[in-house]
Amino acid sequence: MGRLVHFEIHVDDMDRAKTFYGEVFGWKFEDWSEYAGMPYFGAVTGDESTPGINGALMKRQGPAPQAGQAMNGFACTMGVENYDETEKKILELGGTVAMPKYALPGMAWQGYYIDPEGNIIGIHQPDENAK
Repeated sequence: MGRLVHFEIHVDDMDRAKTFYGEVFGWKFEDWSEYAGMPYFGAVTGDESTPGINGALMKRQGPAPQAGQAMNGFACTMGVENYDETEKKILELGGTVAMPKYALPGMAWQGYYIDPEGNIIGIHQPDENAK
């Protein structure tokens, strides 16, 4: 099976990206640059006892996505406990709205944002009362 086991977020400004993802989602980072031969920070996204995967921030190797460009790749969606509080942090730390909060009726609240590096990310708050 081809189970997803790792993700990489391509960034121009490593410190800005670490601050953004650390502050918004509580991620911790480990410097793996020596192994990768470029700026590369492992992202620990949560406790090993809960479902999910870890990934990394890596130095972008080409041009950043252009505004209004169609998605070309994967969008990572993070599970959050409080959608509105998370959105507030995203916006305070330089993110912008790509697709506003909407209900997945009877399941969750969902929305998409552009991080300060130009990447699209999603947030998802389970809520059976969403409508």
